Amino acid sequence: MMIVMGRVAAPFGVKGWIKIQPFTRTVDALLEYRAWWLGRDGRWDNSRVEDGAVHGRSLIAKLHGCDDRDAATRLKGMDVAVPRSALPPKADGEYYWTDLIGLEVVNREGVSLGRVTGLMETGGSHVLVVRAERERLIPFAEPVIESVDVGGGRVIVDWRADL
Repeated sequence: MMIVMGRVAAPFGVKGWIKIQPFTRTVDALLEYRAWWLGRDGRWDNSRVEDGAVHGRSLIAKLHGCDDRDAATRLKGMDVAVPRSALPPKADGEYYWTDLIGLEVVNREGVSLGRVTGLMETGGSHVLVVRAERERLIPFAEPVIESVDVGGGRVIVDWRADL
């Protein structure tokens, strides 16, 4: 199983480098992996990372065989993934962000607030981006988060529906 950890945003320069928007907790986390899988619609191709660096809030990388701007342009919009088996183990109570995306968020009164569409890091805390009829930003911290059931597809929160 592949875990999407970013997306190719654009070519970078004229020598085949690409700019990546990471979906990881820290901008540089994707650089820990020397092999990335690039793809769309569930079709993946393995790519070896020759070099990479943090560039503001994104990454730039040089992939083996991607040697000019035209080749880099063809990669625009592709997902960047690694096999789930390559990820380090999680401690109890820890979650990969990718596991939270798509979960239904329900308050303690049983009202569905929407689904997790993303996460943000804001200073010292993480925030769930929850979308239904509107977007809600819900702190991913105690006491707001009462339980997370990844297998059951649900997050229970102490959060009023009118907030």
